Amino acid sequence: MWISNALISVLRFLIGATAKWESPPDLSRQRIYFANHTSHMDTLAIVAALPPAARMNVKPVAAADYWGKNRFLSFLAQKGLNAVLIERSPTPGKNALEPILDAVQAGHSIIIFPEGTRSSQALPGMFKSGLYRLGESFPEVELVPIYLENLHRSMPKGKHIPLPITCTIRIGNPMKRIAGEDKQSFLERARSEIVRLSK
Repeated sequence: MWISNALISVLRFLIGATAKWESPPDLSRQRIYFANHTSHMDTLAIVAALPPAARMNVKPVAAADYWGKNRFLSFLAQKGLNAVLIERSPTPGKNALEPILDAVQAGHSIIIFPEGTRSSQALPGMFKSGLYRLGESFPEVELVPIYLENLHRSMPKGKHIPLPITCTIRIGNPMKRIAGEDKQSFLERARSEIVRLSK
């Protein structure tokens, strides 16, 4: 826990990382937070935006090929951020979502980036199917959109030290469920929720 608190303090010192909620969060509910993905700071920025009580039960989803490639990064991800590491290119027959499904089944909230990789753009690209599959598997869990503002400018791809640009984490109200909604409609609507928060 002290590692996470130290990382959050450094982040707030460098970029501010101000949280703006559309409405007060219901910390009694299990949640799937989904956001645009523009930098290696995104996960920490979202964790920093959550109230301390919510941080205790949240697990960010992180790519094993990056965060597990050496002992230092693996230590930060798993001990500092309490992350779930997944394979972005799993072996045939293996379900890449299995570690996430296990975490949600165990009662954890999670943080996921539906684009699957970082983008240099302010708005998210097309979403992969993972968010839809999670939503279908856990219809009782709230889906909460997040827009990360300016993180793509503070720490773009290829940079390892953030620029001192004020960043904002805009956290929306839970996304409404629509019975029988098909995958493509769901993913487009989820993406539009993040785009809406950017305005």
